[in-house]
Amino acid sequence: MEKASLIGIALGVSALVGGTLLEGGNITFILQPAAALIVFGGTLGATLLSFTLRDVLFALGSLKEVFFKNEDPAYDACINQIISLAHLSRKKGLVAIEPHLMDINDPFFRKTISLAIDGISPRLLRETLEEENLTFEDFRLRQSRVFETAGGFAPTIGIIGAVIGLIHVMQNLAEPAKLGQGIAVAFVATVYGVGVANLLLLPISKKLKNSLMREIKFRTMIVEAVIGIQSGINPHYLREKLLAFVEK
Repeated sequence: MEKASLIGIALGVSALVGGTLLEGGNITFILQPAAALIVFGGTLGATLLSFTLRDVLFALGSLKEVFFKNEDPAYDACINQIISLAHLSRKKGLVAIEPHLMDINDPFFRKTISLAIDGISPRLLRETLEEENLTFEDFRLRQSRVFETAGGFAPTIGIIGAVIGLIHVMQNLAEPAKLGQGIAVAFVATVYGVGVANLLLLPISKKLKNSLMREIKFRTMIVEAVIGIQSGINPHYLREKLLAFVEK
């Protein structure tokens, strides 16, 4: 459970609702189905036009990482495991690590050490994994861009909703009973557009980017660690090298 995300959303929504109530407003005033349809439907349509359906679905799937993935990779536990494997490799050779592969929880670490055991050269190992990391980064950045793009469209769609509402008002100047509804749709659409962009879509995009940067840094450490094991570097020096990746 990612507590900061849940607290952030709860705090943002509470601030809006609380501010509305303190101003003497009624919360039901901002519940306008027509405005919601224009803003959310329009934003989704524009986003689907910008990306493939596969990109949008993967982006929606990444929401579990925003709300349920727990913080940073476990650097300390991973480094301890790497050093343990480095000791084993220096004493008995790289192949001696093979029975311990299933003890490695991180799939990227397990794959990397497996490639090293199979005898791939350090240079080719680095090139292969760097290319894989670039592909991984591009894929994950596209998930972030889906939310960033939706966050860019939403306020504009909100303005379109406001204009539609005002047009409706102008068409019903002779019917005062309909004026209030039209004006409400106009302003609420703007609130929906700006609100959903700045309270939800853009922060989610930023969170995904930050998570990606942490993941790439962790993967880079894994590559350096496995190449270090493969090269037979002293485990003490290897630990010091890996600790440089850890934030103090």
